[in-house]
Amino acid sequence: MEISRIRALRGPNLWTRRTAIEAIVTLSEGERPLAGMPGFEDRLRERFPELGFLRATHKSDTLTLAHALEVAAICLQAQAGCPVTFSRTAKTVQPGVFQIVVEYSEEAVGRLALQLAEQLCLAARADTPFDLQDALKQLRDLDEDERLGPSTGSIVEAAINRGIPCRRLTGGSLVQMGWGSKQRRIQAAEVDRTSAIAEAIAQDKALTKKLLRAAGVPVPEGRPVHSADDAWAAAQEIGLPVVVKPLDGNQGKGVTVNLRGEAEIRRAFEVAQGFRDDILVERYLPGGDYRLLVVGNKLVAAARREPPNVRGDGIHSVRELVQQVNADPRRGEGHATSLTKIRFDEIALSTLEKQGLHAESIPEKGRRIVLRNNANLSTGGTATDVTGDVHPEVAARAVEAAQMVGLDICGVDVVCDSVLRPLEEQGGGIVEVNAAPGLRMHLSPSFGKARDVGKAVIDHMFAPGENGRIPVVAVTGTNGKTTTVRLIAHLLHTSGLSVGMTNTDGVYVNAVQVDSGDCSGPRSARNILLNPTVDAAVFETARGGLLREGLAFDHADVAVVTNIGVGDHLGLNFITTVDDLAVLKRVIVRNVAKSGYAVLNAADPIVAAMATQCPGKVIFFAADPEHPVITSHKTQGGRVVYVHNGDVVAVEGTFETRLPLAGVPLTRNGTIGFQVENVMASAAAAWGLGLSWNAIRQGLASFQSDTGNAPGRFNVMDYQGATLIADYGHNPDAMQALVAAIENMPARHRKVVISGAGDRRDEDIREQTRILGAAFDEVILYQDTCQRGRADGEVVRLLREGLQDAPRTQVIDAIQGEFAAIDHALASLQPGDLCLVLIDQVEESLAYLQQRVAAAH
Repeated sequence: MEISRIRALRGPNLWTRRTAIEAIVTLSEGERPLAGMPGFEDRLRERFPELGFLRATHKSDTLTLAHALEVAAICLQAQAGCPVTFSRTAKTVQPGVFQIVVEYSEEAVGRLALQLAEQLCLAARADTPFDLQDALKQLRDLDEDERLGPSTGSIVEAAINRGIPCRRLTGGSLVQMGWGSKQRRIQAAEVDRTSAIAEAIAQDKALTKKLLRAAGVPVPEGRPVHSADDAWAAAQEIGLPVVVKPLDGNQGKGVTVNLRGEAEIRRAFEVAQGFRDDILVERYLPGGDYRLLVVGNKLVAAARREPPNVRGDGIHSVRELVQQVNADPRRGEGHATSLTKIRFDEIALSTLEKQGLHAESIPEKGRRIVLRNNANLSTGGTATDVTGDVHPEVAARAVEAAQMVGLDICGVDVVCDSVLRPLEEQGGGIVEVNAAPGLRMHLSPSFGKARDVGKAVIDHMFAPGENGRIPVVAVTGTNGKTTTVRLIAHLLHTSGLSVGMTNTDGVYVNAVQVDSGDCSGPRSARNILLNPTVDAAVFETARGGLLREGLAFDHADVAVVTNIGVGDHLGLNFITTVDDLAVLKRVIVRNVAKSGYAVLNAADPIVAAMATQCPGKVIFFAADPEHPVITSHKTQGGRVVYVHNGDVVAVEGTFETRLPLAGVPLTRNGTIGFQVENVMASAAAAWGLGLSWNAIRQGLASFQSDTGNAPGRFNVMDYQGATLIADYGHNPDAMQALVAAIENMPARHRKVVISGAGDRRDEDIREQTRILGAAFDEVILYQDTCQRGRADGEVVRLLREGLQDAPRTQVIDAIQGEFAAIDHALASLQPGDLCLVLIDQVEESLAYLQQRVAAAH
């Protein structure tokens, strides 16, 4: 068994809407049917008793080692606590080669699960040991390291529940919520609009107390100290007992409370200095330790915190009792679990000493032994929800404290006898104000009701009804994708929006190119969604990116499929037929928002059939108003776009509007059929987004088919009285469309300059020149810069074979190099002639043609 080409599908993809690992598995002859491996499944289950049922996707499929690998990978993750359920194994056209797909919740965990599943299967095959517990521990540990902590995770979960898209920006807790200009960002429980100054104030406990005291909020007296002597002096000034803690600490690190003697104050100072240089001494307030969570101008949760403690049983030592408590599966090392293990460190030993105990003491049965005087969960404390008990005056003081510091998400630490009465009545006070507070105690309290504080944060960040989304349009198909993307982007821009666009020419923001090359994949799309200046996004969605990673978004507002025709790039990546290609291309249709539209070419039966896969509504377009799909959808009240009497017509029920093609330069008065199709698709997409028809008309009228707006897409130039056309057509359907357009353009003599991409099938390369041979008098062949796996001269030979028995072509020349072929064509071009140049290097070739045209004038 050999595993190769492991891919992480990070968005909706060919197989599932979920994130998944895809791998190619090649099996030897003896590994293909499990029935031919006696005892394998029994040995596999001996090593992994919780292994699920081995099953094939189709009942007729034979179970193989690949199926065992798939099920092992998904079950290992499930046993490790990962929320995954989807997996699949599919045969390819190559004997013994399979594609397996396994869902993951964290990419690194999914990859490790596949590796461990392979080791498990190989161990079962060879009848060698496999350490299941170690494998599960590896997965659990990695999952804990990789997944978001409880605070960030709760906010992300609340965002997803509200339909807000989320993207983790780092391996830590920095998360983007929403897209483009509607996005917000969080880092743990801190939002992007939290002032850096407010955060700095919260870290300076002395300054915080000064501000709170000025606002009339009760706080304990205290001051910063610079030495152990100063700490003892401050304690005497303030009055015992006192608290010693770092001036800008967090999570209770270095905090020692209820100090009554000089020795323990000096020792507490040294402990605090182990965490920070600046130390604070303040009056110790007796009472319970409460954490009040303020979000915006509301108190949303409150918890009473208890310090870490154990109960004596008269048998075990304090150290053993702590070990017993820490064995609770709810307790972990960090913040990923509902409770944290109790720290048995210097502070714990010092606290024991005050109780007349040490680590090996055996306390009497029922005695409560405190291991720390502060009650932070991060040091092993517990929490009880008291949200419903908080007196309105206590809540008001907490909100005032947060607002005085300037924090919109704030953890307010209060010490008092009870939150049932105002602080002033009981001598209680606010001892700390915390930025980025931990939410775990409210999400999973040790006792009491859990509070959905993640939702409170999201409701504070996003107004009612907002989902952080900008309009997203995805465009796919065989031909016309780039022009359609550019035209839709232009229509949105005309409507006053800042538009991000990706296509095979690059990445554009507000018509400014910010990246070059083929940018029709998900990485470029994600970059657009990251950009805070973008109000709307239009993505060319090519097959390569879909196969590599899936979509960059969860769903689109509009998905456009221009055409499928006879397909393109068939034979690559196990996409061997037009039907295979259609299944891949319809991924964008299957991931249209329920409120969105799929814009489908009614004249292409394969595209029209995708309508049943759309969760939203459908707009059909076709030139023929009498096409059965158009008439049926129109009769049912659906939206349709077609051509009638020289107008593009949009109809829905009793609504009808017309767009004269005479006012659409891209179509040359409606004579270029494939551009008319691109216009219909683009207008339908704009309609689906809710753009005004006035903006659509203006946009269509102002979009020129020049090298700036649509480079390499039927760019027409004049060369000494001859018509020169540059186009990036590169498959049989494109040749048919170009020939149909050129038939409407009279010419004395027609010639074409063409090469072919080597990653097409032989028959597709031949078919291109077979089509051109019926329409052009002269054909000039040249070899593409990148042969894409073909031998030198092989593509030109296939192109020449396609011209055998050509009904019109009289002259065939073969030239080495694209520019040399262009020069050869231009050298004999006469006034009244027409020359079509099928360019390969779009940017360079267009620049060269423009240079030649300018020189001729």
